[in-house]
Amino acid sequence: MRVEIWSDIACPWCYIGKARFEKGLADFAHRDQVEVVHRSFELDPGRAKGDTAPVVDMLALKYGRSREEAQAMEEHVASNARSEGLGYRTEGRDHGSTFDIHRLLHLAKARGRQDALLDLAYRANFAEERSVFDAEVLVELAVEAGLDADEARAVLTDEDAYADDVRTDEREAAELGANGVPFFVLDRRYGISGGQPAELFTQALEQAWQGRTLTPVGVDGADAPTCDTDGSCEVPQH
Repeated sequence: MRVEIWSDIACPWCYIGKARFEKGLADFAHRDQVEVVHRSFELDPGRAKGDTAPVVDMLALKYGRSREEAQAMEEHVASNARSEGLGYRTEGRDHGSTFDIHRLLHLAKARGRQDALLDLAYRANFAEERSVFDAEVLVELAVEAGLDADEARAVLTDEDAYADDVRTDEREAAELGANGVPFFVLDRRYGISGGQPAELFTQALEQAWQGRTLTPVGVDGADAPTCDTDGSCEVPQH
């Protein structure tokens, strides 16, 4: 069985959702027969390369909140991340274009190192003092994931490298009805939206494996927190 996950490095619920999915997968009896493929989804596709801003300032502007209120939003998401054993910095993070990161992830996919690079990029963006919007940091992460530094740097230098792969992923997400991430698709038949609890993922995997009827793509889990195509990330108040 194949599980495809559309996500963006800038999305905190994708970071949290990946951890929850992996916990759910660990409890699935046929986990060794599940292929997981990560797909590209940009929350802010129109943002220019190099145009970065502090996350808290971006949230305050987007939601019309004070900086203190935006900081509280970050703290709330951080509590969700930490409950999953994930690190999360609530200050000092930037928001920017993730197109280059996605292109590099496609190189990593071709070299069998996609999951490793994705984990490193999430950790750098949310938990460490490393900007994923810096090309040299991306090269460092690529090397840590087992990629060749020169090859990674060549991809980042060539703006066309893997660009079509990113756009194909994004087009397929739109065709499947995804308007937010994380978005999980099981065997191109069933879909789960949002950072669901681990047990729901286990249940969904079991139902899909057994061929039982599951909610159609793009509907199941609509109440779970997601990040939308306008860059907005839901912050549950419970």
